[in-house]
Amino acid sequence: QVHLVESGGGLVQPGDSLTLSCEASGGVFKYYPVGWFRQAPGKEREFVSGILWNGVVTEYADSVKGRFIITRDNGANMAYLRLNSLQPEDTAVYYCALGKLDRTITIVSRRPEQYSYWGQGTQVTVSS
Repeated sequence: QVHLVESGGGLVQPGDSLTLSCEASGGVFKYYPVGWFRQAPGKEREFVSGILWNGVVTEYADSVKGRFIITRDNGANMAYLRLNSLQPEDTAVYYCALGKLDRTITIVSRRPEQYSYWGQGTQVTVSS
């Protein structure tokens, strides 16, 4: 059973940066695609970014493209999401998730139902 723990959230001002971390245990992390999602109060969970097992193929929501950067360190069983130029609309609980264990996958899925394992989330609040 895979276990995910996110960390790195906090209260920041507009324009600030944060790095979220996702630590995985209990499975072969290096073969899973990783997705980051977020959920703001009263809104549905939305895709933010994803990265395939090889760390080469990445995908971003239009709202964060050019500001957020996703990376992974398979040797450390870690995934990261660097959040730059944060804005109030980025305020949400951020979740990391692992997708289907399949190295033949060539496209990052944006659908939450395609992800099997989820962390507990970390709160990011952007406010002046």
